[in-house]
Amino acid sequence: MNSGNIKCDCEDCKLKSLFFSHVTVDELIDICEIKEERTYFKGDIITKEGDSINEFLYLKEGLVKLSKSTDEGKDQIISFSKPFDFVSLLSVFSSDTYQYSVSAIEDSHVCILDLNVVKNHARQNALFTMDLMKRVSEATDKIVLDNLEIRRKHLKGRVAHVLLYFANYIYMKEEFELPISRREIAEYIGMTTENVIRTLSEFRKDKIIKIFGKYIQIADKKRLENISEFG
Repeated sequence: MNSGNIKCDCEDCKLKSLFFSHVTVDELIDICEIKEERTYFKGDIITKEGDSINEFLYLKEGLVKLSKSTDEGKDQIISFSKPFDFVSLLSVFSSDTYQYSVSAIEDSHVCILDLNVVKNHARQNALFTMDLMKRVSEATDKIVLDNLEIRRKHLKGRVAHVLLYFANYIYMKEEFELPISRREIAEYIGMTTENVIRTLSEFRKDKIIKIFGKYIQIADKKRLENISEFG
């Protein structure tokens, strides 16, 4: 991790328009004065389950996974998130410690705010608080609905769902470098790594996808969508 102390202009930051739109100029300057940015490289842990929550984190660039330890000591991937999904907010107002771990699966840029300053503004500014709660609710809803969608599918449908998720939601194109391993896909969809590898091989054999190492090209999107929907 490159732990910098980079200051940036909050007036031009998307964070302002996304959820600081109801603070005054003076409040914005107050927030910006204590704001810094950090870069996390692929594989770095951004927040660790069980650690104390001392900061308010916002993913500005990159891609992360949200995971929780099982009783067996393994990581269960709960969700993947890109900027503006606000997964790091999920424990901030409900606990003193992180209930999940957030790790970078691509190089990621994180904005850091003093948690006490944010909470103080939340106590004094109802509209600001509503903005925060809206973002927390959206992040929670996304995780719940995505997991329900996956659990209703069989193996092939689950694998197809993951490929379409990265194509449609993360990269917005049909050829991309898969940012997670076959094992991580298996953790996310609740299947074995062997089943994931076999299913990807079947998709390739059936000319639904092409695989070039870590790169995936969706060759027949309509068939993949049908598998995701009905598989």
